[in-house]
Amino acid sequence: MTVPIRNHDIAELKRLDLAHHLPAQTDYKLQHDLGGSRIITRADGVYIHDGEGHQILDGMAGLWCVNVGYGRQELAQAAYEQMLELPYYNTFFKTASPPPIRLAAKIAEKMGGHLTHVFFNSSGSEANDTVFRLARHYWKTKGQPQRTAFISRWNAYHGSTVAGVSLGGMKHMHVQGDLPIPGVHHVMQPYSFNEGFDEDPAAFCARAVKEIEDKILEVGPETVAAFIGEPVQGAGGVIIPPDGYWPAVEAVCRKYGILLVCDEVICGFGRLGQWFGHQHYGIKPDMIAMAKGLSSGYLPISAVGVADFIVAELKEKGGDFIHGFTYSGHPTACAVALKNIE
Repeated sequence: MTVPIRNHDIAELKRLDLAHHLPAQTDYKLQHDLGGSRIITRADGVYIHDGEGHQILDGMAGLWCVNVGYGRQELAQAAYEQMLELPYYNTFFKTASPPPIRLAAKIAEKMGGHLTHVFFNSSGSEANDTVFRLARHYWKTKGQPQRTAFISRWNAYHGSTVAGVSLGGMKHMHVQGDLPIPGVHHVMQPYSFNEGFDEDPAAFCARAVKEIEDKILEVGPETVAAFIGEPVQGAGGVIIPPDGYWPAVEAVCRKYGILLVCDEVICGFGRLGQWFGHQHYGIKPDMIAMAKGLSSGYLPISAVGVADFIVAELKEKGGDFIHGFTYSGHPTACAVALKNIE
């Protein structure tokens, strides 16, 4: 599809950028000293174009999200058609619309097996917030309200909300906001180059897994709700765990009855060769967070995949899960995500 190229007054945009716009993850003094942000004006395929006339290979796919590339007419068409029919409605109080219902079924099909239910949000950060809330709600419903602690890994990234930054293990993010919040604990990352030095890979793997078990015992197994990790740590440096790491982590979680959560926000939708990263490692998490590649970044959407035994407990005991967002199950975002998966 040929898209008309609009002429932008870049000088005026830079002026407005400095006067009014606060970009994310930015040193605002440096932004001012440099005369404003780099302004991206259009994109096609694997390339983005800036206001200075440069064509740039987008090796990061935006922020790890434009899985199918830029300029996909069918995704724009899906959004257009859904906007005409039902642009928005919420999913509060036992309400739904066709797109989130169909998308939930499609995601359940791709997750396979035991992950049968889906809760929608708008970002990966919100998805991990939902994981945080849902895990605690599950254990309280099950009669074990003391299970509130989470174990994560140093240098992990799980979002920018208070819960997301706390679950993440990036110390420079903890500094802003007195984080992590109580009840979140961190262990070593499975990064053999940095942590293992000349150690035998099998020995390093065993040590990394033992640190998780030691932390569980230190905190108290009866107080731990879940362990969370990215199949491959993304923002931390594309850290690939040693062979055998994830099956061993899963075994530790099962030993102590702890929920296993995989943050698939980056690894999901084909990045490791299968629909989800945990499938590559042959494990069965109890919840997974997903976003980014779900819609290839064309519209904001995220989701949490939930194991059937968790949902069965909530259905048996009843009571509201008092959680959700204005844009949870946004019809247009869901329609685009469905077409993207196709």
